[in-house]
Amino acid sequence: MAALRFVLASASPARLATLRSAGLEPEVIVSDVDESAIQGASVSDLVATLASVKARVVASRLDGDVVVLGCDSLLEFDGEAMGKPGDAETATQRWRRLRGKTGVLHTGHCLKRPGVFETVRTVSTTVHFATVSEDEIAAYVASGEPLGVAGSFTLDGLGGWFVRGIEGDPHNVVGISLPVLRDMLRTQHIELTDLGYPAS
Repeated sequence: MAALRFVLASASPARLATLRSAGLEPEVIVSDVDESAIQGASVSDLVATLASVKARVVASRLDGDVVVLGCDSLLEFDGEAMGKPGDAETATQRWRRLRGKTGVLHTGHCLKRPGVFETVRTVSTTVHFATVSEDEIAAYVASGEPLGVAGSFTLDGLGGWFVRGIEGDPHNVVGISLPVLRDMLRTQHIELTDLGYPAS
């Protein structure tokens, strides 16, 4: 039986790599949603809303039976929602604030099968940051990696040195919670094998 069409509504290479390494091979269709125009009552609500909007926009462009996954991540620190810093100066200032402190990485997940269901879950993981030196901050920012990721850090890349611990799902910090996604699918009577797992 042919696998159910599965689309990832995200431009994140880390999300795609996580799904691929876990045995799924989704299509990638980016929503191009203007995220700055969307607001939420809390950071947790905001990522859920952003994930939902992305999934809905992409699903609206598709025909036939398809399952679309939209995701969005933000770091909550001192009551502030930190998305992608976009420039070196912002990333440097953030790291000076984050070092030695703790934040919460929220990821919204929206799974949508047009005309059948839409389900949304937010997963939150506490992140403890190391006390990072000025030289380490400068070198990390110069690499370019923190400029395009939520909270200005990665767990699975060059930033992994600077995370001294987490509480919760490590995949969520990368941008997608595999256990939660599996639960969301199974709640809608979809097994991983229905999506082509394990992809060869």
